[in-house]
Amino acid sequence: MPKVFKIRKGLNINLAGKADKFFGKTNPSEFYGVKPADFHGLVPRLEVREGSVVKAGSPLFVDKNNPELRFTSPVSGTVTSINRGERRVILEVIVKADNTLEYESFRTGNPLAMSREEITDNLLKSGLWPCLRQRPYNIIAVPHDIPKSVFVSAFDTAPLAPDYDFIVQGAEADFQTGINALSRLTSGKVHINVSDEYPASPAFTKALNAQTNYFRGPHPAGNPSVQIQRIDPINKGEVVWVVSPQDVITIGRLFTKGVYDASKLIAMTGSEVNNPRYYRIIGGASIKSLTDGNVSKSVHRYISGNALTGTRVSHNGFIGFYDAQITVLPEGDHYEFLGWASPGFNKYSFSRSFWSWLFTDRQYKLDTNLNGGHRPFVLTGLYEKVFPMNIYPMQLLKAIIAEDVDQMERLGIYEVVEEDFALCEFVCPSKTEMQVLLRKGLDLMKQEMS
Repeated sequence: MPKVFKIRKGLNINLAGKADKFFGKTNPSEFYGVKPADFHGLVPRLEVREGSVVKAGSPLFVDKNNPELRFTSPVSGTVTSINRGERRVILEVIVKADNTLEYESFRTGNPLAMSREEITDNLLKSGLWPCLRQRPYNIIAVPHDIPKSVFVSAFDTAPLAPDYDFIVQGAEADFQTGINALSRLTSGKVHINVSDEYPASPAFTKALNAQTNYFRGPHPAGNPSVQIQRIDPINKGEVVWVVSPQDVITIGRLFTKGVYDASKLIAMTGSEVNNPRYYRIIGGASIKSLTDGNVSKSVHRYISGNALTGTRVSHNGFIGFYDAQITVLPEGDHYEFLGWASPGFNKYSFSRSFWSWLFTDRQYKLDTNLNGGHRPFVLTGLYEKVFPMNIYPMQLLKAIIAEDVDQMERLGIYEVVEEDFALCEFVCPSKTEMQVLLRKGLDLMKQEMS
């Protein structure tokens, strides 16, 4: 019997609007956007200008500090606009797609017969190297580093998260090829982590050149950080890489077909979606083709990603590079007089402030209201109830506020990323933006240790 890692602390938020497991039909997006903000720490240098003609796999921009790190177009077409923000920071490079896709050609072959340098070079040239993210700091992996292990979390426990067992159907061969490539990049093991609470896809459990691990428990059991701490904890000076299952499939296609095929499955979710289901799109697509006629007529918030960690986008914005989910929630633009005094049978409450806690299977239609203003950041004991890692979350956050680098290191900042504090932020009575605060701490540590 394989060992099962049991996660006892955490919280499952049962939102309405989970995607049904069948495919919806939608018109292909006309515009596609690549956003430098998806890649933390990137200083982009443009390789194109407005009017440039590109193919799928053509570089749009590179990292100014590491020019071999390319960010390529997901489609062939014409660069129509380069949107900038304050101080002319590049926000989006937008490509209008052609009717037929044309691809740049890259190397094909069996990754097991290639050297590490050949695999790395192929990933860099195609623009797929950003699929590999590094712990600590949650940044794009450094090509010349050799990680002690690679983690692929094949299940997601976030609210309304997509089902990777459903997504991998039909792509088993590409997934295995991607795993073979990853196994050549590490000095240790490739860990594929699945849920023990239901039968996982054979693509995960029977994958070669990898070790399968089983987890059980509430969110954040699907977070790679929780899995890494249980299996192969990060110490100072060590590096672990993290890759999502869909990115493994995309890497596999690169070595099988020799092209950057950015097609992916995404889950359209949320209480405001009329038909929550899965859609096949190309990465970077505008969500407008998915939302038009498929959401209710009230005021919404569109989120690329899940409700806890996703990024807010406009109704014609673009899905993020790492996201496999679009969430549409009611905008929190209304207030309820003395709402705290009502029985709250339809209100969600972690602290059992309302009678709704008696109905454990109820699905909730939550909006984006904070339900209160900012309050003093004091010890409550709430964070430890939903934070399963062997770290003191309150003390770590206060060390970040004080910019105490030594204390941050002792309290385990190398082992966590923003998503690991999302539940703490959700239950926080002080309304502190913990994910933003942790990002500040990670940036400070990277600066001090570089």
